[in-house]
Amino acid sequence: MKSFLIIILACLLPTSLWAQDDTRTRVNPEDMEVDMDNPTFVPMVKVGKVLVGKDSIQYMEMNDVWVYPEPTFKNARQRAAYNRLVYNVKKVLPIAKEVNKIIIETGDYLNTLPNKKARDEHMKRVEADIKKEYTPRMKKLSYSQGKLLIKLVYRECNSSSYQLIQAFLGPVKAGFYQAFAWVFGASLNKKYEPDGVDRLTERVVRQVESGQL
Repeated sequence: MKSFLIIILACLLPTSLWAQDDTRTRVNPEDMEVDMDNPTFVPMVKVGKVLVGKDSIQYMEMNDVWVYPEPTFKNARQRAAYNRLVYNVKKVLPIAKEVNKIIIETGDYLNTLPNKKARDEHMKRVEADIKKEYTPRMKKLSYSQGKLLIKLVYRECNSSSYQLIQAFLGPVKAGFYQAFAWVFGASLNKKYEPDGVDRLTERVVRQVESGQL
């Protein structure tokens, strides 16, 4: 499980990002303590003004606020499972958002390279460098957190981990890591279904994003 999560990240991070000095001192999401009583993300409040005719009108823009009925539990086991889901989302959602940002920046960076040879050489260096950078990071995640991260990467990037690896490293390596994932009971093709099996996860993710959890 940990190895192919490292590969997902290795596909995505340009050398210019990990080499910056400030990344060596910042606290990574997996090292942060999860506070179940306080928001993981700070709610956004943006104040501005717009010109209407000859007058300027101030406005305030805030996060979406999601209103759901209070969750009900048949027993203590269900409550514990829900609390564990909230904990895991708060732990790995920041990493999934980091991956999405990296994908955008990597795509832009690769487009500046002159030819396929240059892009392939760059990705080889990146793969080796990120294995070194992310191996200790991914080892800090539990098995269930790793599987959740795969799903949340799909949610943030609108692509499966398999598709991301295929796009950056080619179909041969994508097939290899998919086979490796199956050994551990996971799939890089796993989709995120916010209106289906992942409905409860989507509810938690939305509330965590908006600063409600």
